Amino acid sequence: MGASPAVRSYPDIGARAFGPKGRFAVSLIMYVELHLVAIGFLILEGDNLDKLFPDTSLSLSLGPAGILVVSGRHLFILLVSILVLPTTWLTNLSVLAYVSGSGVLSSLLLVFCVLWAALVDGVGFHGKGTTILMLNLTGLPTALGLYTFCYAGHPIFPTLCNSMTEREKFSKVLVICFVACTLNYGSMAILGYLMYGDEVESQVTLNLPQGKISSKLAIYTALINPFPKYALMVTPLATAIEEKLISSNKRAMNILIRTFIVISTVIIALIVPFFGPLMALVGSLLCVMASILLPCICYLKIFGTARCTRAEVVLIIMIIIFGFLLAASGTYSSLQKIIHEF
Repeated sequence: MGASPAVRSYPDIGARAFGPKGRFAVSLIMYVELHLVAIGFLILEGDNLDKLFPDTSLSLSLGPAGILVVSGRHLFILLVSILVLPTTWLTNLSVLAYVSGSGVLSSLLLVFCVLWAALVDGVGFHGKGTTILMLNLTGLPTALGLYTFCYAGHPIFPTLCNSMTEREKFSKVLVICFVACTLNYGSMAILGYLMYGDEVESQVTLNLPQGKISSKLAIYTALINPFPKYALMVTPLATAIEEKLISSNKRAMNILIRTFIVISTVIIALIVPFFGPLMALVGSLLCVMASILLPCICYLKIFGTARCTRAEVVLIIMIIIFGFLLAASGTYSSLQKIIHEF
């Protein structure tokens, strides 16, 4: 983005590097990734609410056709989508900055709740797991895919940068955020493993003992997190569709397009109920491409190897090779798990 003021979005980077084909490739990867991440948020919400309020159901009378009963996670996915829908209608992401602040606090609170469950509520640190990595290499591709997913915010970086009042501070913001995320993720990973070992669920809140205050608070906290993030994921996709279909700013059409996007995520979330394997697939296939491969390839194409140091070129090539290996192994492993679950 610093190389040209014309670069306003991630697809613009692809276009500057490889022309119209580059724009199309980056757009396709980016929008499919964001769409799947939004689906993952709905699955997460449905799973946690189902644990918090088990055996919840809603009966709807369909007249002569009978009664439709919606229960469990399906019901909660529908309810959450209704609550989150108005946030997707916001066209200025700076408004969501205040809401996103609650997401930061909730992430810290969630780690505290899990620690409290271990120290005070009797869970302890007695999880039995495979402590030697070489004995559990089959899970490594999935783990790496999940790691990649956790750090994959690259497709929305240009959108966020353009929404900032002080754009010159964007790089500093990224450094602070990635360090904070690493500390947060690392704490949760260590706690989950020490508490439950190999039995830890894809969402650690599903392992926590029922009826405890810390468990309920942890689930409530996990439920807050996706609300501002969902709109951040949906907005770039909605903006791209609006630019193609709407010649001028028509508010009604904007709302309609964003509503249809939410409906599409709901339908897939109801069909594919596997949070862990789905996020591993997104991380291995799409996040690796959007956050590891494409930035490196576009960077080399735009600036050329002549303008980069030899060490920089070698490092970038090593990252690209690692990315391809990670994408191939992680995608294969994740697809296997999804097919097995079905």
